[in-house]
Amino acid sequence: MTSCKDQQLQPAEVGSLADIIMVMQRRFMASLMGELARGKVSFPQFFLLGHLCSQGPAGMSRIAELMNHSTPAATGLVQRLEKLGYVRRTHDKGDRRKVSVAATPKGSRLVGGIRQEMIGNLEKVMGMLAPQEQRAWLDIYRKIHDYCTSCHP
Repeated sequence: MTSCKDQQLQPAEVGSLADIIMVMQRRFMASLMGELARGKVSFPQFFLLGHLCSQGPAGMSRIAELMNHSTPAATGLVQRLEKLGYVRRTHDKGDRRKVSVAATPKGSRLVGGIRQEMIGNLEKVMGMLAPQEQRAWLDIYRKIHDYCTSCHP
């Protein structure tokens, strides 16, 4: 005899999971947007800044690809971050047309501060769960992360 725990989710349960994820996103995004407003940074700018902080400098074509923007639109995004002091652009010595964009210490501090805020929110959520539930949640999110990064590097 199989228990409910051994069965795949039904479509209505998957829909319920989608509703739960949307509530979680709204809750975390509301907090994130408040933090970003203080730094005068939009969510796309923060997304790019976070990528630069975790992955290192990137060229303009990679940034355009990552942001799903045209190169001129990506350039505008970078210019706004540069004006705020969160990134710096450097030209390749061999080919001045090539530009590399890197996070500045100020940009890294902004990302680090928001990450700490997220950690605080997650610690509150984790405090509501038993240790084995916390571990299961982490394991599940690692699998989701691995899937997402293998499909869309």
